[in-house]
Amino acid sequence: DVIVGPGNQFVAEAKQQVMGRVRIDMLAGPSEVLIVADDPAEPAFIAADMLAQAEHDPQALALLITTSRSVAEQTLVALNEQVARLSRREIAQEALDGRGAVLLVDTLDEAIDLANDIAIEHLELQVREPWQWLPRVRHAGAIFLGSYTPEACGDYVAGPNHVLPTMGTARIASALGVETFLKKSSIISCSRRALLADAEHIQRLAALEGLTAHGNSVAVRVAHGSGNRE
Repeated sequence: DVIVGPGNQFVAEAKQQVMGRVRIDMLAGPSEVLIVADDPAEPAFIAADMLAQAEHDPQALALLITTSRSVAEQTLVALNEQVARLSRREIAQEALDGRGAVLLVDTLDEAIDLANDIAIEHLELQVREPWQWLPRVRHAGAIFLGSYTPEACGDYVAGPNHVLPTMGTARIASALGVETFLKKSSIISCSRRALLADAEHIQRLAALEGLTAHGNSVAVRVAHGSGNRE
């Protein structure tokens, strides 16, 4: 009994109402992208990827963190040029105005630390050596490496599931996967000898909690003798 998949605020509300009676994957918020870029990055690519998220929803989050003032300034120009050509330009512009940002930092170390703090849904590393920086990333729903890996590649053809944690929950959650549909049971088996070895500890802990029936469930077995069943 599992309900999974993306959707708007109405889907999120429906999932919240049935949560507890059935299992859900997550309560997803608006779409998000954070791009970390250094000096060789192409501003036109960055702007296009920010707009690819912004066109989803006026509440979409589109961020750039860069070590290059030139990249930051040229990306702002590219955003203005490209948004005018979009079929959903009003939505994209509203998202950029309300939840878009370009942040300038001194080092890529600082950029990655900030990205980990944000724990974004989609993280793009448009940097010189993306594979070198990948081990530093601790919190992100999906990570896109290099300038020729746009987020749309993950949406449509790359393969990994694209139902991802949003709103900072990448700190504690992962993408939808096969394991979402699995559950586990603990299995415990004690021989009489094993129970006798632990009996004193169990009874003492039960006494500290004031749960005398717990302690008695061990005591009656200790007093019973070996019997025929181990």
